[in-house]
Amino acid sequence: MTRKVPRQAAPAPPRPRLGPHARAGWTPWLYLAPALVVLGGLLVYPVYQLGLISFLEYTQAQVSGGEPTSFRGLANYTELFADDQFWQVLLATVGFAAACVVCTLAVGCALAVLLTRVRAVPRFALMLAALGAWATPAVTGSTVWLFLFDPDFGPVDRLLGLGDFSWTYGRYSAFFLVLLEVVWCSFPFVMVTVYAGIRAVPGEVLEAAALDGASQWRIWRSVLTPMLRPILVIVTVQSVIWDFKVFTQIYVMTGGGGIAGQNLVLNVYAYQKAFASSQYSLGSAIGVVTLLILLAVTLGYLRLLRRQGEEL
Repeated sequence: MTRKVPRQAAPAPPRPRLGPHARAGWTPWLYLAPALVVLGGLLVYPVYQLGLISFLEYTQAQVSGGEPTSFRGLANYTELFADDQFWQVLLATVGFAAACVVCTLAVGCALAVLLTRVRAVPRFALMLAALGAWATPAVTGSTVWLFLFDPDFGPVDRLLGLGDFSWTYGRYSAFFLVLLEVVWCSFPFVMVTVYAGIRAVPGEVLEAAALDGASQWRIWRSVLTPMLRPILVIVTVQSVIWDFKVFTQIYVMTGGGGIAGQNLVLNVYAYQKAFASSQYSLGSAIGVVTLLILLAVTLGYLRLLRRQGEEL
């Protein structure tokens, strides 16, 4: 009688190990996880609530708990897009933001070039003054500019011989006054960023252009601008985002949007609809439209950065 030998179980196949490249791919996400969790809690839920309220009938009665909320679908957006004032405010916002971006870039780039031409002490003084403007809160800066252009006590009207001219009375003069304050508090970012980019350009390139007889304007246009294009794209898109959502300067300097709403921009318009008129649904719809516009700009910004990274 033969004795059967028990068959041994086949060994389990070895578990595949993650290679160094796969582990390296997850490493950045592990470092970013805490920040992503915090940002998700601070941004995702408010954006969700904003979008939800924009589809509901949400007025002061619903806030007080007197009546239940009802789902309106796209009725709030239909009402918003049918309002002529919304399109006027949107057009004014786009025009005002474009003017602020152009002026901010012009002032910031000009002062960045100036920083490369002056000595250490004037450069330090200009940097200190610019950072002071950058660090000043928007409410404080707006109040100071209102005092400077005050028709009764401000020094600007006296220096220009304008008498008791009120800058905040007219629509375009009020927008111009706010534009000055926005540029004043925004140009330091452009100046410092572009100045750092200019300092990174090899000096031999600029010397060769000067020896070839190129003027300063020609050097800036034909030499510096192509080399600084990635930096200029960054500061341009950042300025577009910041200037498109201006709220504090307009609200403080024009008294909530100017006479008869002549100086309204989208953020102030949304505030008036939501809190002054208790039309929270329409205010939320305006916020969603603003968010989508800025999201489109941001996606374009990220696409440009990715394209530039591939070119490099």
